[in-house]
Amino acid sequence: MRALIPMRALVDGALQTGIAVLVDGARIVDLVPADALPPDAVPESLPGTLVPGFIDTQVNGGGGVLFNDAPTVAGIAAIGAAHRRFGTTGFLPTLISDDLDVIRRAVAAVDAAIEAGVPGVLGIHIEGPFLNVDRKGIHSAEKIRPLDEDGMAALTGLKRGRTLITLAPERVSPEQIESLVAAGAVVSAGHTNASYIQAKAAVAAGMRGVTHLFNAMSPLGSREPGMVGASLDSPELTCGLIVDGHHVSPATLRLALRCKPSSGFMLVTDAMPSVGSVASEFLLQGRRITVKDGACRSDDGTLAGSHLDMAAAVRNAMSMLGLDIATAVELASASPAALIGLARTRGRIAAGLLADLVLLDDAGKVIATWIGGS
Repeated sequence: MRALIPMRALVDGALQTGIAVLVDGARIVDLVPADALPPDAVPESLPGTLVPGFIDTQVNGGGGVLFNDAPTVAGIAAIGAAHRRFGTTGFLPTLISDDLDVIRRAVAAVDAAIEAGVPGVLGIHIEGPFLNVDRKGIHSAEKIRPLDEDGMAALTGLKRGRTLITLAPERVSPEQIESLVAAGAVVSAGHTNASYIQAKAAVAAGMRGVTHLFNAMSPLGSREPGMVGASLDSPELTCGLIVDGHHVSPATLRLALRCKPSSGFMLVTDAMPSVGSVASEFLLQGRRITVKDGACRSDDGTLAGSHLDMAAAVRNAMSMLGLDIATAVELASASPAALIGLARTRGRIAAGLLADLVLLDDAGKVIATWIGGS
């Protein structure tokens, strides 16, 4: 049994000193005073702050690999390895709007990756193609389509792990949302022009997430609160935030965080293949995307995902949004774990949970990452 003894550990929402985290195999078995270790514990002193591993529910790519182009076990493993360097211990490889056969291949690849024990893969995020073309962002208009029986079957084909589905609630029926939820999927609103009433009807049907709040959705207005208003007015919804200084003004995000408890928000990267890669450009469904000044844009200036990693997102949440480390890490760990139904196994440093851990230096950079204790 290992005894991890960091300078500080983030436990129960506070930084604590003098604590040893006992790890046996893949799990945390106990937290004890560092000066009262059990006889069979092997101490390991760690120079930094130990926090729960980060969970990223929106990862389009990394390490030079785009999931849409490589819906394979090898592609998923390469993406996970790239993001692990930045503290991501759990992730959902994310497929943007594509044909149904690509969705089926991606789902099969995630099933196979989980079965093979690829570190960190928790399921899949299928972002589209059941979106509103008026809010398509970088998604291809040719791929966007109505949700029918074939689409429902493709979305619910995963046998292992969690399925997160981004759709436009006004483009589907409440009954379809209910069916997806009944099949075990987590439904999130994104790329949507939904009215407040339409969004609230989707919440009543079981929708629980909001994909990249403020981006590609109907804004908050004086008489029509839109998708943004419904997101901030619905305690049931967990809103994903891209905190990179490009997608949303930090002032706007600070205002949003005042609307409901921090547990109603989570950090996401929306990362593209450039994360963990030296490449400054890549292709996205035939379009050239260039990385410049920390942002990914197409030739016409449209944002195309991000060049953000989770450790940077946590640092930005502190520096741009004024959050303390406990809240910033909560948004990167406990909140996404809760949204996808994994709060009992991940997202905190506590006895019985998986030893998914990150060691940070004083600047918030990653020193080491453990997934399942290794």
